[in-house]
Order: sequence, then structure tokens, then C-alpha cells
Amino acid sequence: MTITPNLNGHVALVTGGSRGIGAAIAMALAEAGAAVAVNYLERSAKADAVVADIKSRGGRAIAVAADVSQAAAVTEMVDHVAFALGPIDILVNNAGIAIVRGIDELTEAEFDTTIAVNLKSAFLCTQAVLPAMRAKQWGRIVNISSGAARGAGAIGMHYNASKAGMEGLTRSYAARLVKEGITVNAVAPSLIETDMMRGRPELAARIPLGRLGRADEVAQAVLMVLGNDYMTGQTIMLNGGMAFN
Repeated sequence: MTITPNLNGHVALVTGGSRGIGAAIAMALAEAGAAVAVNYLERSAKADAVVADIKSRGGRAIAVAADVSQAAAVTEMVDHVAFALGPIDILVNNAGIAIVRGIDELTEAEFDTTIAVNLKSAFLCTQAVLPAMRAKQWGRIVNISSGAARGAGAIGMHYNASKAGMEGLTRSYAARLVKEGITVNAVAPSLIETDMMRGRPELAARIPLGRLGRADEVAQAVLMVLGNDYMTGQTIMLNGGMAFN
């Protein structure tokens, strides 16, 4: 059974929303009634396609370019969305990069870039939307983490650290914002069939369910979290039955 909250009257920002998991989340939010800002950095055509798809179904959406690892760009983006759609009261921190590196290959620059894009961006975007959420006494923040926050993963320790940090942010913000009507949760998918994973069917052998996850299944989990007023500070695992030590 799929439980879809009524998001009419709400404005959502999805970072990294031009493809894969982000695009699926943007579409799901729009179908639930939210006006959606689709953030992207370089893939303007893909972001525009997501927006066009939402509009073709009667929804409201805009594409907005911004490097979410940069404070000034985030501030400008949030102001633009507020002007075009209204104040943001749903934030999905999905933007991220996955530079595959081993222990001896990883450079300082690659470590810093991963932390900035995957973790710092969640901090910057959250800080930027909090004034509007506080004014409304209602807000929903969902951070897209990964099973790599708990397991060894295949990308590298820099990626693991960024996702573990994101879950730390989730719990800390949740404890401090819940009395203001704002919930903060994380969704942690593992081995989802996106551009990064497509063409690697051997990965399915690691999953008890026997297949990779789908982006729409991640979006469904995000909707579940958004519709639950009592849930905050939690991480929802989506991994087809894989266990992490």
C-alpha cells in the first residue's frame, strides 16, 4: 500500500533534482500536490525535462541552477524559489557526488569536494530555508543518505564520511527543531538503479531481494516521511534486505 500525503499549498526544493533519485522525488512531490523547485548544477536540459513533465501533469515547477556547496549560491537560489513559487517548507537534500577512490588514491582535494557537495550543502540549504519554516511553524527536511554511512561501501571512505555526517546532521537538527513544527529525517538507499549503477547487474547478487532498488521506491519512502508528523531524527533504510555491521 502506498501512502501519499496531501502536499497542496506546500513548496518543495529538491537539490540535485535533474535525474535519478532526485528527479523521481521531484515528480512524486509534484504528484502529491507540492510546487517543486528542481535544483541542478550542470544538467539544465534534464532539469527542464523534469519541470516540463511536472507541468504537463498540471503541476507547478521551476528549474533553478545553483552550486549548493556555496553559501552565496544557496541564498540566491532560495530567494529565487520564494519569489517564483513561495517560501520553501519542504527541503530534500539530495545533491551529491560519488568519486570512486581507494585509500591510497584519494586526494585531499577529492576528499574536500565530497564533503562540500554531500554534507556542507545539506547544512547550507537547511540554514537557508529555516527562517521560512520557523515563520510558518511547519517544515519538513529529508536528507538522502546512503547505506555507506554504516557499511564499508564501494565508493570510498570520503563518501562514507560524508553520508555518516549527513545522518549526524539529521539527528542534531531534529532534536533542536521538533518543538518548532519542523521534522528532519534521512532516507538511506543502497544500490539503486541509477545512471551510476546501471549496467552492473552483478551488484544484484549482494542483495537478498535479488535486484537493484528503483528511484521511485526511494521517492515513496520520502513521501512516507513527509506525511508522518511524529517521525523525526530517523533514518529509513532501503537496501533490499542487506545487513550492515
